[in-house]
Amino acid sequence: METPLTRDAGIELPILCGAMYPCSNPELVAAVSAGGAMGIFQPISLTFVHGHEYRAGIRLMHRLAGARPIGMNALIESSARSYHERMVRWVEIALEEGVRFFVTSLGNPRWVCDRVHAAGGVVYHDVTEAKWAQKGADAGCDGLIGVNARAGGHAGTRAAEALYEELAPFNLPLVCAGGIGDVDDYVRALALGYAGVQMGTRFIATTECSAHPRYKQAIVDADERDIVFTERLTGIPVAVINTPYIQRVGRKAGGLARLLLRGRRTKKWMRTLYAARSVFSLKQSNARGDVSRDYWQAGRSVAGIHDVEPVAAILDRFRHADLASRDARLPN
Repeated sequence: METPLTRDAGIELPILCGAMYPCSNPELVAAVSAGGAMGIFQPISLTFVHGHEYRAGIRLMHRLAGARPIGMNALIESSARSYHERMVRWVEIALEEGVRFFVTSLGNPRWVCDRVHAAGGVVYHDVTEAKWAQKGADAGCDGLIGVNARAGGHAGTRAAEALYEELAPFNLPLVCAGGIGDVDDYVRALALGYAGVQMGTRFIATTECSAHPRYKQAIVDADERDIVFTERLTGIPVAVINTPYIQRVGRKAGGLARLLLRGRRTKKWMRTLYAARSVFSLKQSNARGDVSRDYWQAGRSVAGIHDVEPVAAILDRFRHADLASRDARLPN
């Protein structure tokens, strides 16, 4: 199926495997790309969680994916100069290694667009509402990834339908991120007018993902009511499975933390502190599989996930839905 996303990314299926910290191990990213969609790698996950030297990790994914393209996620908002300099270098190495599709998250993506466009690449920007889409459009992004209220991790607040209507006036290809767990969800998103979908939770519950088996099984066992939002991981709401650990520690940031997170001068410092803590916490959770101590990120797409399967089997089902999805319409 051809859409603006498949043309921009050079892929067969209009499907992205969203970059996930800590779940984007090289084998998962490569398997999605090898299957005709596109895997997006996350630099800190690649190096810190999965232990690969950065350039060598990219080369490994390219070997495993064959001739198929892979993409990179550049999370660009940070007050730390050292982090920005590292991200600039990561983008440069990715370009040197042949990566030409980039997904930017947070912040102003202009510098990424300028560098990637100079190399003949494409940049899509994660957004949750129009004001962030405007920033991406002004920076020269080629497409927008609309993160809706059904997404895992840092979800948006709009339904997929409302977010599409809000973003359509920008006249850029739109990707639906959130709530895509089965073929029906995929067909519905394309019928709305999205140029493709981004899935994360669905790809955690695969044989190629290195997440702990108990984490994967928790996704299979969960339904929509089991997905809740916690502030205790990053300081802002994150969608997670409502495990006994979440129930025990609560979902609201502490009183002092909430005060500092609201302060104009202190919120960035607090978010940096939370982010540093969550890097270690999520790495441990991914490997430990302890329902009494771990955060397991997931979106409401769990409702359509019933088995842990190989990536190829999942993509094969979506591939067979393509022709039907061309003329699909939402129910009245």
